[in-house]
Amino acid sequence: MNIGSVKLDNITIFAPLAGITNLPLRLLAKEAGCALVCSEMISAKGLVYNSAKTVMMLDSHPNEKPLSVQIFGTEPSVMADAAARVEASGADIIDINFGCSVKKVIKTGAGAALMKDPVRSAEILKAVRNNVKIPVTIKIRSGWDQTGDQALAIANIARDNGVNAVVVHPRSVKQGFQGKADWPLIARIKQQIEIPVIGNGDVVSPDDALRMQKETGCDAVMVGRGALGRPWIFSQILALINGDEIPVISHLIRFETMIRYLETSVTYLGEKRACFMMRSRLEWFVKGLPYSSKFRQSIKKIISKNEALERIRSYQKTLTNGFSQRT
Repeated sequence: MNIGSVKLDNITIFAPLAGITNLPLRLLAKEAGCALVCSEMISAKGLVYNSAKTVMMLDSHPNEKPLSVQIFGTEPSVMADAAARVEASGADIIDINFGCSVKKVIKTGAGAALMKDPVRSAEILKAVRNNVKIPVTIKIRSGWDQTGDQALAIANIARDNGVNAVVVHPRSVKQGFQGKADWPLIARIKQQIEIPVIGNGDVVSPDDALRMQKETGCDAVMVGRGALGRPWIFSQILALINGDEIPVISHLIRFETMIRYLETSVTYLGEKRACFMMRSRLEWFVKGLPYSSKFRQSIKKIISKNEALERIRSYQKTLTNGFSQRT
């Protein structure tokens, strides 16, 4: 499928996840065959005011292209300026967040708050579209209730203002990430607008991805939390699409992936910051494995790359030997 001038190799997209989808994690998804990866949510004001931490979030690598960068904000001129900076950084697509339900974002009028402000939404989309040449997408929820009426309205506004694709996460603001995603709403929006519609929500297995596309007619499938610690879900989805045997993920592949994530994070973030982050993120990769609770406890205070590697290899040896060892 195409998003404007950007051609995707397949239907899989890695969702933008605030504070999570940084460069190291995106590279893992790309290695697994994901067609399009998305940055974590970035403050438009932070970019315009040249916040060092915010600008760093634009760091990219040729191996992850095409890359979509998601921005959020409320002021049309600031959003347009930030979008131009994203374009200048080398991003292939700009995504605008209309779906964040976190209170500190909503109270500023950004994120999902825009879904009940169609006038401001149109102003932002028009300003961004007129200030950049690369494709523009938006990511929306069903709205502030479960009727989906606000999502339908914003999708129409997006189309009318030159947006190239709409990502639909069919949960209401009140739902957050709870309850069930309303996939029929994706189908309703797909039937209403001519631009590509990307489905998101409750895709946690390869079968879910194909079922979503079949039931909704969406043009592509976005995977978020279902890919955390399981980047191979993208290769499994592709195998299912192609009629191939779904690859079995061995312990060896799992631990090699963990180590690669650790090492790339240290390179990108620095050892201290990366290890602090790994205290909670390495556990994504061991969910459901035997003795995983002991491993999770063993990484709670890691302070160095070598210490983290020792914990990973010790746990791998424990599984290989078939019995628990103290770390």
